[in-house]
Amino acid sequence: MKRLALIALAAGLLAACSTYTTPAAGVPLGAIVGTDVAEAMAREPAAVFPARMAIVRVAAPGYVSRSAVGVGEGAFSVLTTRDIETDPDFERLGRMPQITAVAPVSRLLVPAHLGSVADLRASAAQLRADVVLIYTLDTRFRTESAELGPLQTIALGFLPAKKAIVTATCAFMIVDVRTGFIYGTGETTATQDQRTNFWGTDDAIDEARLRAEREAFVNGLGEIETLWASVVREYG
Repeated sequence: MKRLALIALAAGLLAACSTYTTPAAGVPLGAIVGTDVAEAMAREPAAVFPARMAIVRVAAPGYVSRSAVGVGEGAFSVLTTRDIETDPDFERLGRMPQITAVAPVSRLLVPAHLGSVADLRASAAQLRADVVLIYTLDTRFRTESAELGPLQTIALGFLPAKKAIVTATCAFMIVDVRTGFIYGTGETTATQDQRTNFWGTDDAIDEARLRAEREAFVNGLGEIETLWASVVREYG
């Protein structure tokens, strides 16, 4: 009986010490565009319509989560693993007016060093794309008593029995591959909330993250469709 009690105690301590590390952050898209005002004012749209669209997801340097790892070094990284995106999502973008094809940028086309949007435009040019859709997901965790930032380790057994909230924000912009002209930007947010006692395992927390990110991304698809319709009206 004493031995069984010790085993039960050890199992309880292991469960209490189970941890989850929050993923790295997204990347502020404005920070990778450049800040030269004269250069920005000089850019002009040059896309040919109907257009080919490249798609690329970016994140903070050295991004890592349980479902994806960033590619490239420098000011940001590129995520080529589809953990929240699906084939029907890209097919949906391909059905937008004046779009002939969409093509996600593969890891084979990502430069080793990533300094600005110009590097992504170079990758998109390899796909013969006219425009590139660049997006990022930034996810934040918090309870009623604490804000949990990126790359923060959570001891699951010591979470207070309060409300847990996961907020994911999807920010995006559509950029002219030839000139760097920005056709428009947008942002959507989604929230998943539940009691922290549902966060008993790292799998449970990560599932909440993926649900929030997926919802923010799907909401973003609707905003992208609206933005692209206005781009076609003005430039197509």
